[in-house]
Amino acid sequence: MKRTVLLIPLIGLMISGCNSTPAGASRTSSGTAAATAQEIKVYSVKAKGYVMTNKVIKSDEEWKKQLSPEEYKITRKQGTEAAFTGATWNNHEKGIYSCVCCGNDLFSSEHKYDSGTGWPSFWKPIAAENVRERPDNSLFTKRTEVLCSRCDAHLGHVFNDGPKPTGLRYCMNSAAMKFSKE
Repeated sequence: MKRTVLLIPLIGLMISGCNSTPAGASRTSSGTAAATAQEIKVYSVKAKGYVMTNKVIKSDEEWKKQLSPEEYKITRKQGTEAAFTGATWNNHEKGIYSCVCCGNDLFSSEHKYDSGTGWPSFWKPIAAENVRERPDNSLFTKRTEVLCSRCDAHLGHVFNDGPKPTGLRYCMNSAAMKFSKE
């Protein structure tokens, strides 16, 4: 099955001609306000629709304080947990998998299946806008890395050997996601 990748460009916002400085913006020497945060559109399960949210950008030190060593290694340094060891690889409860770093909704249990690989596998994300993909040519192979669109956390990889209807296998790390029961 041929894959179509939706790329959403993230652009900084420039606000000009304002007499006051909006929240999240700073004044430039010319007197205009330049936004410091990038806004993106993501699907929110709680809101039952699309919402605008800011990209989450933190330093390595801030991530280290927030995350466990394993979560940090996987999400911020592109690590991988051992197969059949993650907290949710064999989870069969109904609910939502969200980013452990920023809380962005990523996958639904409705799209989870047993791939036999030892990692949580999904045939599609909760919404195309909630994840992004990029080429990964590490380990002497060509793969497609999957990242959280809100904070750029490494989640895992997507492969073209999944079930219908998409033919995709989003092979994710349990440590990159938190699970919330319905």
